[in-house]
Amino acid sequence: MGHEDQLPQLRGGRFLTDGGIETYMVFQRDIELPEFASFDLLDSESGIRELRDYYRLFLELAKTHGVGFILESPTWRANPRWGEKLGRDAAALDRINREAIALMEELRAEYADEIGEPIVISGCVGPHDDGYSPTETLGPGEAAQYHSAQVASFAAAGADLITAITMTYAEEAAGIAQAAADAGIPAAISFTVETDGRLPSGQALGEAISQVDTETGSAPAYFMINCAHPTHFEDVLGELGDA
Repeated sequence: MGHEDQLPQLRGGRFLTDGGIETYMVFQRDIELPEFASFDLLDSESGIRELRDYYRLFLELAKTHGVGFILESPTWRANPRWGEKLGRDAAALDRINREAIALMEELRAEYADEIGEPIVISGCVGPHDDGYSPTETLGPGEAAQYHSAQVASFAAAGADLITAITMTYAEEAAGIAQAAADAGIPAAISFTVETDGRLPSGQALGEAISQVDTETGSAPAYFMINCAHPTHFEDVLGELGDA
C-alpha cells in the first residue's frame, strides 16, 4: 500500500493543523511547561482540558472553512532524553505517547461529522537535542534506535503517521524515517531552516532531503519546513532549487 492510499492529505485538498502549542500555552495561557514540554499537560485533568480547548480552536477553523485537519499530538518532547529530565522513564513515556494519541482519537470522533473532511492523527516526534541549535548529534542508526520506542508507541496506539518536527540535520531525520518504516507507519519530516534557507547544520535543504531519501529508500511520505520567518521562504525555495 502506498502512502497516497494511507494518507488523504497526499490525495489533494486542503488541510489545516495547529501551530505553536508550547508557545501558546506559555504566553497565551500563562502555563508553565517544564523543558517546554506540552506532554506534561497530559498528567492532569486541568492540563487535558487545556489541550482539548487548544485543539478545538483549530478544529473550529477547519469546520468553518470546510477543510481537512491533521491532529498533531502534544509529544514533541516525549522522548528519552527529555523524558529523563522530567522524571519519566520508558514505561511512563510509552503511556504518555499512547494517551496523547487516544486524546487525538477522541477529538477526531468529536469533529468527524461536523467537519465532513478527513481528520488525520499524527504522532509528533521531536529531536534528541535542541530543535534549532543542537550541541549533540546522532548518526542514522543511533537516531533510529533512540526514536524507535516513541514511534512504536504511536504505531501501536493507531496513529495514522508520525511527523518529525524541527529536524536540524539529515542524519537524525533519516533515523526517524527508518524507525517509522520498521514500525510500518508513514513518516513526514519537517526540517528547521535558517534565514539563508539552509538547515542549522549548514546543509542545503534539497541536499538534506536527497540524503534522507537515499539513506532510507525514499521512506518518508513527504517533507515540510519549519521556516524562521515567512519573508525567508523565497530563500528556502532557492536553496531547494539549487540542490
